[in-house]
Amino acid sequence: MNSNRNIGIALSGGGVRGIAHLGILKALEEIGIKPNRVSGTSAGAIVGALYCQGLKPDEILDIIINTNYFKFMRPAISWTGILKMDSLEQLFEVHLPENTFESLQIPLNITATEISRGKVVYFSQGELIKPLMASCCIPGIFDPVQIDGKFYIDGGALNNLPVEPLEGRCEDIIGVNCNHLHEEDNVPNMKRLIERTVIMSMNYNVYTRKNKCDFFIEPQGLARYGVFDIKKAADIFAAGYESAQRFITYNEGLIKLGEVNQ
Repeated sequence: MNSNRNIGIALSGGGVRGIAHLGILKALEEIGIKPNRVSGTSAGAIVGALYCQGLKPDEILDIIINTNYFKFMRPAISWTGILKMDSLEQLFEVHLPENTFESLQIPLNITATEISRGKVVYFSQGELIKPLMASCCIPGIFDPVQIDGKFYIDGGALNNLPVEPLEGRCEDIIGVNCNHLHEEDNVPNMKRLIERTVIMSMNYNVYTRKNKCDFFIEPQGLARYGVFDIKKAADIFAAGYESAQRFITYNEGLIKLGEVNQ
């Protein structure tokens, strides 16, 4: 890739809402922006891994729509989670057959949370799929993922916009958050209250990193989609794409960045 500036993109977690990242990546590609490095958490790590493998945003969307992720899950009979993620390994192996960071076309950092120390860990070399599974391991829903004797859960628990691996390596950093929370006058029930509280917590650790980004893209109102609302995949993709197009229109600096990298 011919590039005059090193561009890094940080992709947030957010379950199915992470499909918005694909629409944003497509819009950025259309103006000549393709990252030199990607950093992702949870859904952002999944999108990042497939994108860095060399798949186009539309191809990744087709994979997501045509794959029933739930058939790869099975009950976890333990106190640590409801579902096991082991069977998801088979799905990732289909699209990431070499299973190493080094085999990717674009360098990738994956964020996970190590339980015993309560610290963020960034993976960028060696085996790829296990860290990928760890990064999207939602606590309380999935069993923690074990890597080298340590247990990991969703990276978004502590860092849902992992810009840190891009700092010092990239001249321009684009942050993308797919969990914008719209105003809601009346929270109708306890389920909605819990969901809204979790998203507020996730967004807090996103917004504390916002000033580290040269550009920050956040499609509006995506928090209205559920974490597993896969039937809305095409709508979420479109929301990301249209939001990025609007953002590009009003950000001359991003347009110029695309021009110098073509």
